[in-house]
Amino acid sequence: MSAARMAAYWTLRAVLEGEDLPRALVRERDSLSDGRDRSLVTELTSGTLRWMGALDYLIAGASGRPVSRLDPEVLAVLRLGAYQLLHLDRIPASAAVNESVTLCKRVGKASASGLVNAVLRRLAKSATAPPLPPDPGPGGSRAEQVAYLSVTGSHPTWLVERWLDRVGFARADAWTRFNNQPPVLTLRANRRRITVDALSRRLAEHEVVTAPTRWAQDGLSVVSGNPLRTPLADEGLFVLQDEASQLVAELVSAGPDERVLDACAAPGGKTTALGVGADEPRLVVAGELRAPRVALLHGLVRASGATAVHVVRHDLRQAPFLPVFDCVLVDSPCSGLGTVRRDPEIRWRRHPSDLARMATLQRALLDGAAGVVRPGGRLVYATCSSEPEENDAVVGAFLDDHSEFESAHPERRGPVRDGLRSVLTPEGWLRTTPDEHELELFFAATLQRRQE
Repeated sequence: MSAARMAAYWTLRAVLEGEDLPRALVRERDSLSDGRDRSLVTELTSGTLRWMGALDYLIAGASGRPVSRLDPEVLAVLRLGAYQLLHLDRIPASAAVNESVTLCKRVGKASASGLVNAVLRRLAKSATAPPLPPDPGPGGSRAEQVAYLSVTGSHPTWLVERWLDRVGFARADAWTRFNNQPPVLTLRANRRRITVDALSRRLAEHEVVTAPTRWAQDGLSVVSGNPLRTPLADEGLFVLQDEASQLVAELVSAGPDERVLDACAAPGGKTTALGVGADEPRLVVAGELRAPRVALLHGLVRASGATAVHVVRHDLRQAPFLPVFDCVLVDSPCSGLGTVRRDPEIRWRRHPSDLARMATLQRALLDGAAGVVRPGGRLVYATCSSEPEENDAVVGAFLDDHSEFESAHPERRGPVRDGLRSVLTPEGWLRTTPDEHELELFFAATLQRRQE
């Protein structure tokens, strides 16, 4: 019984019971001494969560019963085993089956070992052509399209139905395919300490190959190697940050003499981009509500060397400052449905009711933020959600309630770099999508407060 599979089992169980995947991985994976085992744990758990919809469909067919009737321990073993059979060619089918049977016994379910053996052997026979709903194409019936996107594409039915209605089959298919790819590791160079080109060269000295990001000006995509296992990781030369997230920070585009509030700042990627992005220091106040996130924010700011950033604990809903800020960034808590590729467990945790709940919080945060923007200043609202209830609808409701604000194209403040302009809508809102930009679904809008 391999240590990696046991660690993957406990990681998967923890995530399915509500724990965040990164936290569970750190606890279970990082105790393993072999780097190959650590990599296998990540691949097994992330891949199983990513493809869980399709895996459950196949397990139900091979077992002759709904997955809801299987014990959680047995179902976790079957999911991990099925993922290995269907997606990891380098692992022999016999090894995947035998290791799964042993794992079943190790977790106290010896009575189900025969079931695990039989189900996985059935799946192994059809692994090269699993009996999943076929691609119906744009001309297929709605029922066929939903079945394909939700089962074969392994996304919740309610979510793919929304995407079908809003963007059509071709785009919904592109989005699900994108979400089922392993995420690209993206870095942002800390321009206070190093240029993008110099960072790329130094990483290459440690066998980390990178390429410039397509849209963000300070980003590098990792082609091969692990930058986190190089000495550079402790020098504050870069941070891990999705390319779309980097573009949100660019949209803020604060000047060197401006006072900026990053109101929902943790973990700090956008904060440090704002704090090191100008030639001269500016005041950046980075705020968070919860103490653990404030501590996380402190650590990243300190490592970046951004001396103009001041971290505070606040509740933005209470408008905790006077209206003195030239710019307030509200990178709001949201459903996270735009980052399903990076966080595969999110797709199974969210429900339609979450959208209205999140929108209520988002509107309250914007109302609080409006009170700390100076006349003539701007408010940037951002999410990593794919859904309009958290994006366009929140902005629309805010503008209806706050006549002192208006939507403003960023070009009003001066020329916009080509990479950023390419992801802006005609009204100047940032909107990234998998099919248009090969990026996660991020949204941001600039709202200008009128001069009194």
